[in-house]
Amino acid sequence: MGLLDAERSATNYRYYDPAMIKRLQFIEQRKQQGRSLIEIQQELNITPYEEIDVHTLRLKMQDLEQDVASLLEQMNDQDDQKIEIIKKNVSPSSIALMQSLLLLIHH
Repeated sequence: MGLLDAERSATNYRYYDPAMIKRLQFIEQRKQQGRSLIEIQQELNITPYEEIDVHTLRLKMQDLEQDVASLLEQMNDQDDQKIEIIKKNVSPSSIALMQSLLLLIHH
């Protein structure tokens, strides 16, 4: 469901950074309150679970814009099979950031 992001070691173990541990605690708290995972996912998309200053957010937005422009450029030059490979290479954190930015734009 994309609720947690983990790095993987060479032996395929998952490693979670402190922000993901904080997110896991938030998820567990909400589960104990009786919320479903879908409700928690929706809440995470609109509830900030970590503080980000405006400068950092702008830098992330610029990086994202460059990534999206690059992907679009690559996709325009590819066939359907290669487009699917490109889609699979977009990181979950980029997708989450795109969703958050869309919510900010529409509010």
